[in-house]
Amino acid sequence: MMQVARKGITSAIGSTPLVEMSAFFEGAMFHVFGKLEALNPGGSIKDRPAVKIIERALETGEIRPGWTVIESSSGNMGIGLAQACLYYGLRFICVVDPKVTVQNLRLLRAYRAEIVMVSDPDPLTGEFLQARIDRVRSLLKLIENSFWPDQYSNTYNSIAHYQTMREIVEGLEREPEYLFCATSTCGTLRGCVEYSREHGLLTTVIAVDAEGSVIFGGPKHKRLIPGHGAAVRPRLYQPDLVDRCVHVNDLDCIVGCRRLVMREGILAGGSSGAVLMALDKIKDEIPPGAICVVILPDRGERYIETIYSDDWVQEQFGDVSYLWEDLTERSLISVA
Repeated sequence: MMQVARKGITSAIGSTPLVEMSAFFEGAMFHVFGKLEALNPGGSIKDRPAVKIIERALETGEIRPGWTVIESSSGNMGIGLAQACLYYGLRFICVVDPKVTVQNLRLLRAYRAEIVMVSDPDPLTGEFLQARIDRVRSLLKLIENSFWPDQYSNTYNSIAHYQTMREIVEGLEREPEYLFCATSTCGTLRGCVEYSREHGLLTTVIAVDAEGSVIFGGPKHKRLIPGHGAAVRPRLYQPDLVDRCVHVNDLDCIVGCRRLVMREGILAGGSSGAVLMALDKIKDEIPPGAICVVILPDRGERYIETIYSDDWVQEQFGDVSYLWEDLTERSLISVA
């Protein structure tokens, strides 16, 4: 099929591939399809809400070319906003904390974002997220003609994902029985759920949250994988948002990512490993012939120094290579 030229990089956001993954769950009687959001031009699913929020604010006059956008982010949303702001002639300030990776900082600076580092967590909550949000608010007061996208409460975050769910249904030419979606701001989750409900779909939506995240309950504790879960429940969250929640831990994310690249050749980020391991946890409950869709939010290159680093994994978890060694051996045998 001949490809039609598009106008500008933002027009390339969305319409990401939906691919069948037949090797991850060997012998399974159900079907698994992955939505490859890493193929958005900024490298993640966050391109969708970033450009939606910016374009909406330009349409309504909340911002104008040359104004300043300020957001708290340590990863994909910041990169998506940096790309959108650069394209639309806006100044972008990204408020980060010490947990931001060196690679994400370099990507943000490549997109000409200005970095503001919050050195200490909020004294009351002990969380960096609250400290970052407080810094955003103080910058808004100091900088004239500034705008806060506020990804944790902006409904255009979730509205952007009506299209995500539409693409899934149209790609399959039917509704899936199950949708697995990682949670952070709840934007993707809420947008997909609202599309499903408005169109009368019977899809069972399963939220995948991190152990240590407070979004769907449970005790708060330290998490290593960025962009998955949250220390503060976002305002986009709703109590009746999903049919079920499955919690996974950091090691689950790592194992899922390594199995994904070894079995399917897909190098993806931590929350992609999370959704696959959530499906793995309940796979015995999935009826034969059912179609399961997993949203794979971002690229694995951003996790080369963590999830895909043997040294980092050993430092954090000890020798856990036995969890994927059999995959390596099988790959070598099949090549031979």
